[in-house]
Amino acid sequence: MRKIAILTDSACDIPAHLQEKYNIDILPFIITLDGTSYVERKDFTSDEYYQMLRTAKGIPSTAHITAIQFCEQYCKYVDEGYTDVLHVTINASGSATYDAARMAENLLREERPNHEMKIHLVDSHTYSFVYGWPICEAARLLQNGAELSYVLEKMNAWFSSAEIVLSAFSLKVMKKSGRVSAAAAFAGELLGLRPIISLIDGKTKVEAKVRGDAGVPAAMIRLVRERAANLDDSFEYMIGCTDIDAVDDLVKQCKKEFGCEPLYVFKLGAAIASNTGPDALAIAYLGKPRN
Repeated sequence: MRKIAILTDSACDIPAHLQEKYNIDILPFIITLDGTSYVERKDFTSDEYYQMLRTAKGIPSTAHITAIQFCEQYCKYVDEGYTDVLHVTINASGSATYDAARMAENLLREERPNHEMKIHLVDSHTYSFVYGWPICEAARLLQNGAELSYVLEKMNAWFSSAEIVLSAFSLKVMKKSGRVSAAAAFAGELLGLRPIISLIDGKTKVEAKVRGDAGVPAAMIRLVRERAANLDDSFEYMIGCTDIDAVDDLVKQCKKEFGCEPLYVFKLGAAIASNTGPDALAIAYLGKPRN
């Protein structure tokens, strides 16, 4: 009988209650801000981190999880008799985490040369709870007796279609971090313009410019309408946010425009907010499948 572990990194932004419910192991990123290093999900809450960002003198940096850390976790699974590990990482093109996990597979063979555990490593191609949610769904399916091959197929279908529309009310962190390249090229802040950014397969693009904060939700919704694979009764979407008040208006407008509640409203964790800044909104949805 298979014994399956589920492993991911802290940029998944899976809430603690879902992590516990589905027995998901989450290895944390280390975040350095103004010369002090912190462990995500341990040293502060998301809301506390937003305030730290707003008052910080510098720009945060994140250190990816190392191959040695992953190997130690893999060794633990082998020693505990696991037959399989479903390991899902943050977008590989935006972090070295996926490559570190690949290296860890080779290290594991050195540490446990006779092991027979299978590691199913999945690049999510995306960020935050946009890959955290399908991890939770995978765990739920496995708990209910689904075959791992079926779960992997469902998960990869999600990742091949997942898209994000993002906007930030302050671009200081986003521009200086360099992770959201579209923001770095954006001009117009002095005119009160806000960028509407698409994030697909780790690539960002400014799709529209809106004057003032009030027009951001409507512009985000318009882009979702243009790109979503379907907008029928089965349409599903999620909303990501920091602690800004604008999220209430976005939820309200989405419910009106899409005729349904969001699947989930989630907080952007520290690793993600370190690149978007502390004043951001996002809508995640499924677009047309990509290869």
